[in-house]
Amino acid sequence: MTDKDNLFADAQLEIAPFSFDDKVASVFPDMIKRSVPGYGQTLQMIELIAHQYAQPDSRLYDLGCSLGAATLAMQRGVSAPDCRIIAVDNSPAMISRCRNNHTSETDHTPVELLCADILETDIENASVVVMNFVMQFITKEERLGLLEKIHQGLRPGGVLVLSEKICFDDAEENQRQTELYEAYKRAQGYSQLEISRKRTALENVLVPETLDKHHARVKAAGFSSSHTWFQCFNFASMLAIK
Repeated sequence: MTDKDNLFADAQLEIAPFSFDDKVASVFPDMIKRSVPGYGQTLQMIELIAHQYAQPDSRLYDLGCSLGAATLAMQRGVSAPDCRIIAVDNSPAMISRCRNNHTSETDHTPVELLCADILETDIENASVVVMNFVMQFITKEERLGLLEKIHQGLRPGGVLVLSEKICFDDAEENQRQTELYEAYKRAQGYSQLEISRKRTALENVLVPETLDKHHARVKAAGFSSSHTWFQCFNFASMLAIK
């Protein structure tokens, strides 16, 4: 049974900057399911992408793996022989729970879990790299360098799945999408108090950018093409190809 996310329901508690600590890890499946529209579909498509693009004798990376949902999706999808999945997160609480999630996994594709900073993680012999709602937590100044490292570590024909919360250049459109997203969260059972308090906690921690900015940066990192395959309100996912 997954614990319910009520971390921001108490108006008396001080609002600290959001972090992926043990409290967040304990409710994370409920939190992300109710906070990210289309999250389940992104996982289904990551499974399909892994099946389509995993190359024999290569590595697949889940960067910022949290509890390993995308890792498991890749495991289900991989059909190429002699592959290995590297799942990386810098939160000890997330990696600990992720390890428990994989104890009964019998899939033929092995998984290596690393508690490490993805900015310092080597990407080698990769055919698929996934960053599922992770780049938004990395400073803007470090984003291009990370993409360049991923591109360098990918084999020709390898792919990057980049899913992000996004913003819009047009102020009216940005406001409209924000209102729709908050309506979505209320429909998932969050109160306006919880929505407001979490927004405050995420300020300057989660920094979104426009889709155009993401595509331009992916191109600058050396990828031959990138396409938006999914969008729901202010959440989107791209597929970039080396």
